[in-house]
Amino acid sequence: MSRLFLAPMEGLADYVLRDVLTSTGGFDGCVSEFVRVTGSVLPARVYEREAPEVLHGSLTASGTPMVIQLLGSDPEWMARNAAHAATLSPHGIDLNFGCPAKLVNRHGGGAMLLTDPEQLNRIVSSVRAAVPASVAVTAKMRLGVSDTSQAIDCAVALAEGGAASLVVHARTRDHGYRPPAHWEWIARIDAAVDVPVIANGEVWTVADWERCRAVSGCADVMIGRGAVSDPFLALRIRGLMDPFPSNGEWQDVLRYIAGYLKQLQARVACSHEHGRVKKWLSYLQRTWPQAAELHAAIRRVQDSHEILGVIERARAPGESARTPRSARVERLDPAEAEAG
Repeated sequence: MSRLFLAPMEGLADYVLRDVLTSTGGFDGCVSEFVRVTGSVLPARVYEREAPEVLHGSLTASGTPMVIQLLGSDPEWMARNAAHAATLSPHGIDLNFGCPAKLVNRHGGGAMLLTDPEQLNRIVSSVRAAVPASVAVTAKMRLGVSDTSQAIDCAVALAEGGAASLVVHARTRDHGYRPPAHWEWIARIDAAVDVPVIANGEVWTVADWERCRAVSGCADVMIGRGAVSDPFLALRIRGLMDPFPSNGEWQDVLRYIAGYLKQLQARVACSHEHGRVKKWLSYLQRTWPQAAELHAAIRRVQDSHEILGVIERARAPGESARTPRSARVERLDPAEAEAG
């Protein structure tokens, strides 16, 4: 079976949602939101705030390995910060060369670096030299800024610089997140480099995953917004749940939404819990029509405790027919399941 990774999603999948999505099962690893590097070495508390998994062996609550992602454009400062981040025992250091955000690009970071393959090589080479050999250095890229003319050159520069693997988001910066994803370009990149390539972009369903693998030629896939829209997508791909979402799963989804909100209330020092839940619901609408109804019911509510009450009232009593927990038990060996 190929590997599945949960993508970093700046502004969408914070560490709380990362915990929830990996808890459903099926993922082999995940990547933190990017930690931005400028002209200083960031203290450990920054990583503890943005990726608190570092306090627990760099594992999510469900035991999914986490990789720290860094974003920056200066080779020296990227190297210094990577060396410090490596002391926190992450399961790898990933370098972001794909972020399309205007603020990041205006400062020459993220996808803007795809205009300069030589600079990409310098950054990766510097980081690789600064990080212990036991810590993998990887990179995530898009196909370019406004076109794909340098896609191959950029991928080769990253691989030759020492990246152990590449995640390729199959769109340019200017494409943003508009469909389609150009998976055929991932196949070209895979043929041009000697390191593993992981396909990324526009995987919303099991059928999308199958087509992405077929077109890109890549065994491994990274899933982002598809997992936010369907928290059980990794399990469906693994064959542990029905490949097609059903209305009967909505009670499971409600339980995860409620758990997410409770974690936000307990762990996030801000007053924006209501906005985060609404954002997640806006993605869940793609899979379950009930999410649109719930979103409408709480749209004007800003008190998170009141929202939690609405969610709890929507939950039907009793156990659902199929839950992610039962799916995980099926992966245990019979003796373990009986002992549990």
